[in-house]
Amino acid sequence: MNLQQLRIIRETVRAKFNVTEAANAIYASQSGVSKQIRDLEEELGVALFRRRGKRLLGLTELGEEVVRIADRVLLEAENIKQAASQFAVSDRGQLEIATTHTQARYVLPDVILKFKQQFPGVRLMLHQASPRDIGALLNSGSADLAIATDAFNEARDIISFPYYSWQHIVVVPAGHPLDGREGVTLEEVAAYPIVTYDSGLTGRPRIDEAFDAQNLSPEIAMTALDADVIKAYVALGLGVGIIAPMSFNEKRDADLRQVKLRERISPSTTSIALRRGRLHRGYVYRFIELCAPSVTEKIIREADAAAQGDDD
Repeated sequence: MNLQQLRIIRETVRAKFNVTEAANAIYASQSGVSKQIRDLEEELGVALFRRRGKRLLGLTELGEEVVRIADRVLLEAENIKQAASQFAVSDRGQLEIATTHTQARYVLPDVILKFKQQFPGVRLMLHQASPRDIGALLNSGSADLAIATDAFNEARDIISFPYYSWQHIVVVPAGHPLDGREGVTLEEVAAYPIVTYDSGLTGRPRIDEAFDAQNLSPEIAMTALDADVIKAYVALGLGVGIIAPMSFNEKRDADLRQVKLRERISPSTTSIALRRGRLHRGYVYRFIELCAPSVTEKIIREADAAAQGDDD
């Protein structure tokens, strides 16, 4: 049984059992159509049509059921073609990205600008969320890809790739006792209240590990989800800020100063992630390559296939 046979059955019914008209509708010969009908009936072991000699008069009871099923199968086959054609048109559509405020505000603008220049017909939607929620957005299909730090380590249905690594920096208000100092230690930083990210977010574990390594227990005066909030309260004098470096700009943040640390906080890695087993349009892969040129479509597909194989 094949799709062509199902098409012939459907077109024969539509042609009111006129085999010649059915053959014309699908650009086939009358003899070819008749043979396909006979082959299908022989395969099934029952007659689908009522006959008088060589003429078809109508459908048997089973034939009526087969036609109903054939209609559904052919509709779904057409749906598959439509889906494929939509994915083949890779310069139009919608790209949904789940990410954090820090990535959306400070890292992605240049990438998005380049992407829009290459794909002006693609509508971009940024879903800003906590790293705790980004994996759920990806798994639910609400996002095509996700970009975050420390968000995908234990996500079973997600494949992720390193985007870039970075180290936290310390910022203080202009005129602070640490302003202008070189080689400031973490012990000196811990002498002041700390304003930084919520526990478990944006590399926060690396901050805690750095202080623990020095047997220090700083006072965490305030935490927030994003660097803009942290910087605002540091500028008000609530404490010393520890933030991601991409969120700090000397000209833009003129009321703050970066402190030069003696001990480095361990690097954090921001990753790009996709839902395993999901088919993506070409521009999704192009966006990822703009972020991280080494993460090509080929590498993503190979990693996805390998992940699928691990489940077998």
